[in-house]
Amino acid sequence: MLPNLTIEPKQPADSCVIWLHGLGADGHDFAPVVPELKLPETLATRFIFPHAPEIPVTINGGMIMPAWYDILEIQLERKIDTKQLCASADNIVNIINQQIDLGIPSNRIFIAGFSQGGAVAYQVALSFPKPLAGLLALSAYFATEKTLNKHPANQEIPIFIMHGIYDDVVSEVLGSNARDHLITEGYNVQYFSYPITHSVCLEQIRKIGELLTNIFT
Repeated sequence: MLPNLTIEPKQPADSCVIWLHGLGADGHDFAPVVPELKLPETLATRFIFPHAPEIPVTINGGMIMPAWYDILEIQLERKIDTKQLCASADNIVNIINQQIDLGIPSNRIFIAGFSQGGAVAYQVALSFPKPLAGLLALSAYFATEKTLNKHPANQEIPIFIMHGIYDDVVSEVLGSNARDHLITEGYNVQYFSYPITHSVCLEQIRKIGELLTNIFT
């Protein structure tokens, strides 16, 4: 099981958000977001922030850093290590199954990811064989769009894509391309753009809180 930072609700958890960080960060990166979501105190949502393993990253000169997979080239359609991405997705599936074993129904488990964490989130949520609560891709791209074996259990999953219009790391074109592909495939997608770079903003965080409240209430 991947090491992680877990934030428990005040009462016994009946829902769960698994949130994946971006390249070079760790599970602590998005933990400060939780109180800013302003979730109702009546929600009993556990937050799990897994730590990616430390691996050499080719585009950063082989530097070893936390990463869900290796990025081999800097280009619009990024060349990545798909095998590593799928291995990371399997590790997240293990966390989902652990939560199910702890009594959280699959349809109350929400998957979120930022940047390359979002790429893994796409892989996890759309291939998982039981219905999940939702998918959130932040400043991300659908890296396995052409290879993912989608499972019908999550054909109706609510998908939220959020992207900064000034993102100079993962162009917003990649976010909108993912939206267009998923809509073509019959998925339920909501798309939100914000006047930010490769980051998140308070307006966006509050919107995420609103979405989670609607899903888990």
